[in-house]
Amino acid sequence: MTSLNAAATISADSVELQSNRTDTPRRPAARAAAVLAASALALGLAGAPVEARPAGAETSAPSCYVTGGGGLEICRDGAEAEGVLIAPAPCAFVRGVQILRLPRAEAPGPLQMIFQGQSPLPSRRRDEPCPERRATDSRDGGSLRTGRSPEALATTLPPSADRFWVDLPEERAARRGSSEPAPALEGIGPRDPIAVSGRDWAGEAYSYVFLLGQERVGGNTDQDEEPAGRRRGRRAERDEPAAQPADIRRRVQIAARTLDFQTFEIRTRTPDGYGLAWTPFVPGGRGTPPTPAPVADEAGKPIASACPAPAFETHGLSGSISIVDRTYHYVYTDVLPEDCGLAPEKRRTALYLRTAKDLSAAKVWSAARKLAGPLPPGSVVRVARAKGMQRWAVSYTCQRPANAPGGPVADICLQYTPDLNLDGIGALTLYADPVEAGRSPSYLGLRSGGDGSGRFDRSAHFWMTDAQGNLDTPAVYPGKAGFLTWLDRLAPSAAGRDASTLYGRPVYWATWTVRRIGAQ
Repeated sequence: MTSLNAAATISADSVELQSNRTDTPRRPAARAAAVLAASALALGLAGAPVEARPAGAETSAPSCYVTGGGGLEICRDGAEAEGVLIAPAPCAFVRGVQILRLPRAEAPGPLQMIFQGQSPLPSRRRDEPCPERRATDSRDGGSLRTGRSPEALATTLPPSADRFWVDLPEERAARRGSSEPAPALEGIGPRDPIAVSGRDWAGEAYSYVFLLGQERVGGNTDQDEEPAGRRRGRRAERDEPAAQPADIRRRVQIAARTLDFQTFEIRTRTPDGYGLAWTPFVPGGRGTPPTPAPVADEAGKPIASACPAPAFETHGLSGSISIVDRTYHYVYTDVLPEDCGLAPEKRRTALYLRTAKDLSAAKVWSAARKLAGPLPPGSVVRVARAKGMQRWAVSYTCQRPANAPGGPVADICLQYTPDLNLDGIGALTLYADPVEAGRSPSYLGLRSGGDGSGRFDRSAHFWMTDAQGNLDTPAVYPGKAGFLTWLDRLAPSAAGRDASTLYGRPVYWATWTVRRIGAQ
């Protein structure tokens, strides 16, 4: 199947410097050009075209705001480039798109797209509805998908394929001819991929992809203390069903490595359970697929989220990895331990840092160090070295202030630190009080997406990086400071309105401009 992606771009006018943000548009876009790019989308990713929509008040994007300790300003007016990266097919989804510039320009191009898609579906009739439970079933973490792109098509998702996924119990049972699902495998269900180069300065050829799985941590049973046999007897007398343990899980980090982003080896346990091995993942292979081993810290403990939760309500460990001074910096959010007793949707988060020198080691990451918090529940934060500067760039989910154009709608915020001192990340004021509201004046003023009534969902954002995980931009936007991607689960899907908030929803892209204060 094929699809036409509407990659609407708008040329950027020069932006006059100012020191404070204003919510009044400086000038309307003087020139606007809509560019249509056709892309053949492989393996079920094709869908109907979706065009970037300049939505009413959204064209009044704010102008500039100061960051970087007062030395920089970020400018996005109504002429900043935006567009549609992909409009997936009705039963497909794309989220968390990282664009990685490979160190070698191999055909078809140097840009490697890494993202999470749906797990491969069994054969379906043409008129069969999408299996909606896959949008809500925690066992289906999805599939790691990759595709390669030339520079000229950086704003269009290239043809891609599933590289690493998990068979669901129902599908394994169907292959055996059984109508009963097999027990769910534990700790596998890859989501939220992060790709980064191995120790290329030491000659290592591998790249690594870190993903999130889940492991079961126990459940609740009957509250009384009588022996299990006596409880079973009493239930039988009353003809009561046995109480089922709650499906309580915790997120864990898992890892894969690759030489070409097409074939992957999964970090697993040796048969004796004590050592580590890299096991090839063979799509369609016979036997039990490899079960990933959780990545460990310097104390040998698994990298796991702080709080257990019902299966689909787990949070934590989403973030980014960048290399600075030959050190890997894994910056991520996790729930504050003191909030574990609250309902999952009310648990605040914090920003944490772990570092590493060698991703192939048995014990990869350092102990966690808290950088900032508390942050609102469900916050997603990405951190990388800024393009062309010795500073950290920090992007994060946020809401615009109530007095901003369009009101307090979802946006993506961005700030820079004064230098590469890691304490500068924690010194940033990411959110205004009250923090739980998630509002910030440092919003980009994104225009694309939405449901047409002024509601937006800018989630699962990522950006383009070099091979070492630091900010980069496509050659077609050399003067820009960054290239952002995000999913809008409220935007119309390829099949129109449907119950799922994920399938068929478009993924958008945008650029931003950063200038030094006083620069000519």
